[in-house]
Amino acid sequence: MNKRPDKNELLDDVLASSPEFRAALLGETLRLARQRRQWRQARTVGGVLVAMVLTGIFARQLWMGKVSDKTVVASRAEISAPNSFQLVETQPLPAGAMVTTGIFSPAQTISSAAGVTQITTTAGNFRFINDEQLLALVSGTPAVLIRTGPDSEELVFANPEDRQRLFGDKKNASSNAAATQP
Repeated sequence: MNKRPDKNELLDDVLASSPEFRAALLGETLRLARQRRQWRQARTVGGVLVAMVLTGIFARQLWMGKVSDKTVVASRAEISAPNSFQLVETQPLPAGAMVTTGIFSPAQTISSAAGVTQITTTAGNFRFINDEQLLALVSGTPAVLIRTGPDSEELVFANPEDRQRLFGDKKNASSNAAATQP
């Protein structure tokens, strides 16, 4: 035979000692079980009622929508309100009225100056000269080559007229004259 554990024997001893306590405990347990069952039943009934109410509302809106559409269509056919707007119809412009842009041919080019000279520079048509070749170009005129940096030099003439005569430079001739006079 199976022996009952000690804790079950203790529970039996406590419950056997007082029959009123045992009856009260059983009554409370039955009351809680009844309350849970009633709550489950109420929840089920409530869910069914909510579903029925929502279905009824949805069906009523569908039915009212169909009825109201018919009444709106009928009321629109019977009542004609004056237009509070003016209808404007548009049409595309004919091709001759369109303004477009395009590239002019050389015969159509219009110039504001009588003769426009276009100058283009091509690469590679020059060569560097050294200091001796530069001083040979200005031979016979008193001039000095002054270095102002590693790759920077300036050619200064004693007489500004010589610069003007050689290079045709009027602007630099006056500034060199002021720079060379003490």
